[in-house]
Amino acid sequence: MSAVAVALVAAVAGIPVGHLVNRAAGRFPWPAEVRVRELVGPGPVAVRPPVLELVGAVLFGLVGLRFGAVAELPAFLFLAGAGLLLAVVDLQHRLLPNRVVVPSVVVGVALLVIPAAVEGNSPALLRAVMGSGVLFAAFLVLALIAPSGLGMGDVKLAALLGLYLGWLGWTAVVLGGALGFVVQALVVLPLLAVRRIGLRSELPFGPAMLAGAALIVLWSTVTA
Repeated sequence: MSAVAVALVAAVAGIPVGHLVNRAAGRFPWPAEVRVRELVGPGPVAVRPPVLELVGAVLFGLVGLRFGAVAELPAFLFLAGAGLLLAVVDLQHRLLPNRVVVPSVVVGVALLVIPAAVEGNSPALLRAVMGSGVLFAAFLVLALIAPSGLGMGDVKLAALLGLYLGWLGWTAVVLGGALGFVVQALVVLPLLAVRRIGLRSELPFGPAMLAGAALIVLWSTVTA
């Protein structure tokens, strides 16, 4: 199957994913005990449809076009869906819930085991796990130095992003980790210029981290 065909199929799949993300985010904060049916069934949504449905389609389509019909595609599609949910929740509530971030790391490792086994690429899997640890440690140090700028949710998100960036290569880990700060600056500086925010205003950093990592994933080539 060609990359374009994969992209089209993935884009179609992204529509219901965006819909489910919209419903799940619209019900946040979630109670301690919640069933999936209660989470994504009829009820409030986070954003007026079909915004997230279209975003999901575009995001999934770009991932499908980037990777094509390869064994790691499901892993990166999962990241796209989880990342979209995290971005929406963080934008609206300034929180990256552990109930999404931590299981996503575990699922990500499990999904990347498949292409590592199929392609005989255990070095990439090892690099992914190491990339997760390196980015987690780097962001933890930054959070300890400047706790007002980074929260533990951002640190845990760095572990998730480092896993996938590490699969692509160490260059991707470095660039993906750094680009989040660039994206945040590109958002903050215009808002400061038009006085929509002040110097002490706090903006969620998770969406910028996700956007930076997404840019590296979508426009990178697999390299060690």
